[in-house]
Amino acid sequence: MPARRSEKFALHAASRRFLAGAAVAVAIFVAPSARAQQPAAQPEARVIVIGEGGVHVAPDYAQIRGGVTTKGKTVKEATDANSKLMAAITAALLNAGIAQADIQTAQFSIQPVYAPPQPPNEARLAGYSVSNQVTVTVRTLGKVSEILDRMVDAGVTDVGNVSFLHSDPAKALDQAREAAVADARRKAELYARALGFTLGRVAWVTEDAGLMPPVPMAKFRAQAAMAAPVPIAPGEDTLRVQITVGFDIAN
Repeated sequence: MPARRSEKFALHAASRRFLAGAAVAVAIFVAPSARAQQPAAQPEARVIVIGEGGVHVAPDYAQIRGGVTTKGKTVKEATDANSKLMAAITAALLNAGIAQADIQTAQFSIQPVYAPPQPPNEARLAGYSVSNQVTVTVRTLGKVSEILDRMVDAGVTDVGNVSFLHSDPAKALDQAREAAVADARRKAELYARALGFTLGRVAWVTEDAGLMPPVPMAKFRAQAAMAAPVPIAPGEDTLRVQITVGFDIAN
C-alpha cells in the first residue's frame, strides 16, 4: 500500500508539472497573437520646412577695449605706474564726454616676470607685470575715432577690439521673424502645389534666432602718438531669424 500511495503522489506531482508547463506554453504562444492584433501607429501627414528672414540695420553705439600694461621690480612699483596711467586715461575719457558709467574694468592681472635662464642656473624672478584693461562704451559713433586718439595720447599701450552694437534689436528682429514666416509658408505652398495636396493649418513652430556678432577691428599696439585719426566705418549688420514650421496636410 505504501508503494501505491507513493506512485499516486508521483503521478499527481508530474501532472501538476505538465499542466504548469502547458500553461506557460499557451501564454508564450498567445502573447504574440495579442500584440499582432494591436493597430500600428500611423505617422502624421505633415510638411516641415525651414523659414529664414534677415534685416539690415546700422549699429547705434560702439565699445572699445583698451588698457595699460606696466612692469616693475616689485608689485607696488608696477601697480603704481599702472594706476597713474589709468588715471590719466580715465580723465581723458571723461573730458571727451564719456560718462563714468560707460567706463568699466574688463580685466586686471598681476603676473611675475622671469629673466631668461642662464644654464646651469634656473630662471630667476626679475619683476612683475600689471595689466589693467577697460571697456569704453561710445554712444556717438562719430566720436569713435576721436576717443581712440585721446586714449592713445593719454598713455594706452594696447587697444583691443572695437565692436559695433545695437541697443534695441527687438524691432528689427520682429521684421526678420515676419520675413521668416512668409518664407516658410512660401516653401510649404510650393511643395503642396508640386505634390498635389492641400496645405493645412500650422501644427507647430520653433525659432532659432541669432544676432550677428559685433564687427571687430584687429588688435594693434598703440604708438606714442597717431599721425592721423583712425578711419572708422561702422557699416551695417544683418539680424537673422530662422524658424522651423510643421504644416498639416489637409487631404
